[in-house]
Amino acid sequence: MASYSSRVRADIARWLQAGLIDAPTADALTRDVEANQRRSLSFGSILAMMAALLFGAAVLIFVAANWEVIPRLARVAALFAIIIAGYVGGAVLKTRDHAAIGEALWIVAAAAFGGSIALIGQMYHLSGDEASALITWGAGTALAAVALRSNPLTVAAVGIADAWLFLRGLDYFGRTEFPHLFVVMAIVLFAISFWTRSQAARHLIILSVIFYLVLMVMEYETLLVAVPLVVVSALLFAAAIFAAGSVDRIVQLSGRPPLHALIGFLTGLAMIQFELADDNNNSGFAIASAIALAGIVAAIMLGGRESRGLRWIAYAGFAFELAIIYVVMLQSMLDTAGFFLAAAVLLGILALVIIRIEKRMRSPSVEGAAA
Repeated sequence: MASYSSRVRADIARWLQAGLIDAPTADALTRDVEANQRRSLSFGSILAMMAALLFGAAVLIFVAANWEVIPRLARVAALFAIIIAGYVGGAVLKTRDHAAIGEALWIVAAAAFGGSIALIGQMYHLSGDEASALITWGAGTALAAVALRSNPLTVAAVGIADAWLFLRGLDYFGRTEFPHLFVVMAIVLFAISFWTRSQAARHLIILSVIFYLVLMVMEYETLLVAVPLVVVSALLFAAAIFAAGSVDRIVQLSGRPPLHALIGFLTGLAMIQFELADDNNNSGFAIASAIALAGIVAAIMLGGRESRGLRWIAYAGFAFELAIIYVVMLQSMLDTAGFFLAAAVLLGILALVIIRIEKRMRSPSVEGAAA
């Protein structure tokens, strides 16, 4: 399948031949497409990146396995040599038009930096814990991303911050306080992502913030966190739909903010529903479910035509709502056989709704093509 930029260039040539645009306009459009197209990785580049990563892992494992045999000074020198060789070698390859391999070497260097923290800390019996080591590793990777203006290193720094949040938030390190520091990490990394032009990092940060709020619900009062999440997500969705150009110029997510807003909206309502599901009076749960279903319908009607991803998130949310409504409100009325019958009916309804929505989404384009 041809890439988007290839299809646009073919369309430009067809428009020029048909006389719809003149030659200067065609040249300007072609230059704009070439300037903004995403550079895809060839299969050979992907294999080269994998080979570099495996080589870096092999070196680190070799050093760790022979840790007691290697003299102390040689250990430190070997670790720093791997880091310097990765960053410098990657920079040299980037300047020689080997971007994929260069970025892979930078990832190897970042991984070596993390391994060095653990090994050197063990060697010199440095005080600290795993959480502090992850913060140091993430900070070093973020600084490298800024210095090298690297998209993959920015994503790696976000991944390390997420690992810290996950392990700290789930008491893996035996924490004594909630990891509110992640908010600062997210803000800093979000700002860095603009400098490094890492759209993927911004997507990951937004999803990570939603996960952070889920952890807050587990730690604190549910409604105090979930209700603001629902309200803010709904407002952001409205802004992303009715002021799409302005919002996308700010966050630069290629029209994806409605997807994140819908995920936040559904996540907040799911937390509210779980909180209200155990009440003897299901009126609160019913109201939350009605709001969720109304929000899903509104999202599809307002943004579903332009975004297939938004529609599938809405479909998943609709399926979840059907399941949780059945479990909470209907389970006591049906036996096991009735459960399978109800599940079949609900899935059939879901399939019918999706088919009808997809037909409505495609019909204007079909009619326009016929006209």
